Amino acid sequence: MLRTITSLSLRQILLLDAIATGITAVLLVAAAELLSGPLGLPEILLREAGLILVPFVALVGWTASRQFPAIGAVRTIISGNVLWVVASLLLLVSGYVASTLAGYVLVAAQAIMVGFFAELQLIALRRTRAITA
Repeated sequence: MLRTITSLSLRQILLLDAIATGITAVLLVAAAELLSGPLGLPEILLREAGLILVPFVALVGWTASRQFPAIGAVRTIISGNVLWVVASLLLLVSGYVASTLAGYVLVAAQAIMVGFFAELQLIALRRTRAITA
């Protein structure tokens, strides 16, 4: 399965990232109040996290729509994904929030998924650069 996933083009991986992140942003903004209690995470944190994702989704979607995604934009996206993973993990260990087990699992799972996207994007970027070189 990993071979199939890594055979996706850079544009396809970016598009999948934009879709997944867009869904996450909508859920965090629209359902922050509903999610707050079961996750043990502050409503304002959930809503603001969703709002932070909106311009990121726009960047990823725009980059995915280009026939030849700009290397600088892709590097920015990868860096953004890595920063999101670090921030998510820091949130869990910082003691800033008292999340429930469900909140802990959800934050950790989305961090793993975002890290996976970053890794796939890096692999695809390297493969794309090797082909064009």
